[in-house]
Amino acid sequence: QVQLVESGGGLVQAGGSLRLSCAASGRTFGTYGMGWFRQAPGKGREFVAAISKAGTTTYYRDSVKGRFTISRDNARSTMYLQMNSLKPEDTAVYYCAADESTTAVRNGLGDFWGQGTQVTVSS
Repeated sequence: QVQLVESGGGLVQAGGSLRLSCAASGRTFGTYGMGWFRQAPGKGREFVAAISKAGTTTYYRDSVKGRFTISRDNARSTMYLQMNSLKPEDTAVYYCAADESTTAVRNGLGDFWGQGTQVTVSS
């Protein structure tokens, strides 16, 4: 079992930056692929970024490439999402997800999910 807790959300102006964190319980963090998803009001949940167990491979949705960076610190059992050049369309609740399969995480089929953190980007 893995429990995930997101933090770092907030209100920021367009062009600004935020760093989200996802802290995981347990001592097996390094055995899980991890990812970030988001859900805007009235829309479905969508993939944002994912990272392999060792952090050597990353994946991004096209609209965030070059602006967002996913990373992880296995010693601290924490994953991060550095978000730069934020746009109003990035406004959403951001969720982290974990699964023993990174592919499952990327496909939105992760076994474990956090409760989400709100990101609001004003224009």
